[in-house]
Parts: sequence; C-alpha cells; structure tokens
Amino acid sequence: MPHVYIAGPLFNEGERWFDEQIEQIAAAAGYTTFLPHRDGTEGKIKSEKNIPAIFAEDVAAIDRCDIVIANLNGITTDDGTAWELGYAFAKGKHLVGVYTDWRLQYKFVTVNIMLECSLNKLVHSLDELRLYLQDKA
Repeated sequence: MPHVYIAGPLFNEGERWFDEQIEQIAAAAGYTTFLPHRDGTEGKIKSEKNIPAIFAEDVAAIDRCDIVIANLNGITTDDGTAWELGYAFAKGKHLVGVYTDWRLQYKFVTVNIMLECSLNKLVHSLDELRLYLQDKA
C-alpha cells in the first residue's frame, strides 16, 4: 500500500485540524500515512535543542513515502511546506496540492508557479481530494 506524507502548516489548531482532515481522507482511501505533528516523536518535545532531530525525522519520513499531499492554503504557502514539496519533487515523489482558499496570487496561477508546476495534481476541495485518491488507490 502506498505511504503518504501529509505536509502543511501546523502552528495553530486550525492548520492542524485541516491537515488532519487531509490525513483522514488518505487513510480512508486505504493509504498509510505520516502526519508530522501526530506521528513524529521529535516534534512533540518543543525544545530548541531538538530542531535538527525534527528536521531529520521529517526528511526521513518524506524519503519513505510514495506520495506527498500538501495543504497549500493561505495567501502564501507555508515555507516549510514549500521546502518539503521541493525536496519530495527532487526525490521523484508523487505530489498532490490541496488549495481550498478562494484568493488567487495571479489570474492564471493558484499558488507559486514553482510549486504549482511541480505538482502531479492540484485539488480545490477535500471532496476532490477524496475522489482523486480513490481513483489512484
């Protein structure tokens, strides 16, 4: 079964909640998942001393995954999420972006062009993500 890394901002309850909705959809479609704030052990320690360990743990999780699903919502994409997508793209992972925000950066581009053009699929709702993952599974 393909393994999915859920990327996205996780610095407030709303961001974590939305990332968890993405994870639930992936799990319901039959994928195994890694959700950093839930499954990572280092991130639960909230100490400046373990920042390199958080980085290493998340990089290793991306290395193990087949698919990265990224929460791209907001005026600009979270910088950590953008890095995770770039790293996963360089590793040849299948990339799916979720952008439900109605604000657009440019008339014909939903998110930063470098991010958007690296995605295998950009969905605009959780329902669209659900359908895409069911078809892909």
